[in-house]
Amino acid sequence: IQADGTEGDCVTFVLHDEDHTLGNSLRYMVMKNPDVEFCGYCITHPSESKINFRIQTRGALPAVEPFRKGLNDLMGVCQHVLNTFEVRYSWGAQG
Repeated sequence: IQADGTEGDCVTFVLHDEDHTLGNSLRYMVMKNPDVEFCGYCITHPSESKINFRIQTRGALPAVEPFRKGLNDLMGVCQHVLNTFEVRYSWGAQG
């Protein structure tokens, strides 16, 4: 991850080896934060496997905080889905 931006409340993170799968999910999680004014991402070119992920907060906190929280929240959602799947799958295999 690279971060570009002189202002702490408006930063563009460059995520290498990522695409819409992470970009759109992470954007959704970050936008749930009321302190975030703008969040968006773009893929610079279809042949490049990186995204530019931009966050602008309302100034109360640095952009890296909602970025970190969004990643943690997304990992929690993914873990919940995995746990639910494993419980259902192991129950179905026994019965």
